[in-house]
Amino acid sequence: MADFKPSLPYTTPVSLLIPTYTTVKGVKTKSFPATGIRLNCSFKTYGGTEMQTNGAFTVIDTAILETWYRPDIKADCRIKLFSTGQEYEIVGKPENINMRNQFLKCKLRAVEGGA
Repeated sequence: MADFKPSLPYTTPVSLLIPTYTTVKGVKTKSFPATGIRLNCSFKTYGGTEMQTNGAFTVIDTAILETWYRPDIKADCRIKLFSTGQEYEIVGKPENINMRNQFLKCKLRAVEGGA
């Protein structure tokens, strides 16, 4: 069985934003803190994913994040880059590599606009 080796060193600092949920007039709302937990990771972008929706051509900024395993990194969290301040949301469930609770890998999508 081959062991997993990280593709790049974990040298990119990011902030993990864990949401808090509040109920306002019976509606559950999600909010993110201004600052979060600092992580070091490898962060790779791929120039975006091209999509065509209802005849409109759009490019969605996507990325891959690899880091040490943390059980608090979940699908509803966001990642914020220290260098640019850009926020990314986790797409799907983060992958626990080889189920060893050592490495974690997940796909990200840029958070755009306020809509």
